[in-house]
Amino acid sequence: MKSFGITVTAAVLSAAVSFAGPALAAEVTAADLTDLAKADIVVLGEVHDNPQHHLNQAAVVGTGYAAVVFEMLTPEQAAGWDPDLAGDAEALGAALQWSEGWPDFAIYHPIFEAAGDAAIYGAALPREEVRRSISEGAASVFGAGAGDYGLDLPLPGDEAAVREADLADAHCGALPEEMLPGMLEAQRLRDAAFAKTALMALKQTGGPVAVITGNGHARRDWGLPRALASAAPDVTVLTLGQFEDDAPDVPPFDLWLVTEAAEREDPCAAFNQ
Repeated sequence: MKSFGITVTAAVLSAAVSFAGPALAAEVTAADLTDLAKADIVVLGEVHDNPQHHLNQAAVVGTGYAAVVFEMLTPEQAAGWDPDLAGDAEALGAALQWSEGWPDFAIYHPIFEAAGDAAIYGAALPREEVRRSISEGAASVFGAGAGDYGLDLPLPGDEAAVREADLADAHCGALPEEMLPGMLEAQRLRDAAFAKTALMALKQTGGPVAVITGNGHARRDWGLPRALASAAPDVTVLTLGQFEDDAPDVPPFDLWLVTEAAEREDPCAAFNQ
């Protein structure tokens, strides 16, 4: 494993990472995942439809976590978690009422198998609340405590413009430009909600807590780690990003790894019909 050309040992990986800034920025391999630091909250990013990314997350979760928080589940769905069903993907998927809006449950199933007796938390908000945030703003929809998570503050510098451009690219340029600020508010709302759920899981179980989420929410600079930093600056956090084929020059994660790209149809095809 290397960090900017410097070999990083397993002993270094055992160090906790605080919100003062990442103590470590390194590319890792799948073989390194069982040596990740046990910070209070470990945020495991993914490209949603890449099966290898979920196997990598399962490798981390299998090292022992008190709780696992899923972006993909609502609290009501997470209540269907039954460790006795962990070996039966079909039965567990049904118990969790896995949404058709996500990739097939089969590629997420290894994470649940690896969870053991961990508590499972759902962090997804009701769709109507996410929709309302587009027009009403993240702080208004979040309600009490919005300021704790930084939702009452404008984004610094040109961050809003950069993030709106990312959202436009993610939707293949098909979104009207006037929708982008509202979409960004929805993203900020979800980051704060995920952070709130992770902190609840930490308080209720004592941790450590793993969070399963997309790379965009996992990034340290503006994802749910920023909301955590605002609400609970003493909580230690480690972020892991997963990229396909190659990584950016300066990945916004403490640790990252690169996998082969998943086979998929052109994601922009639906927008071009």
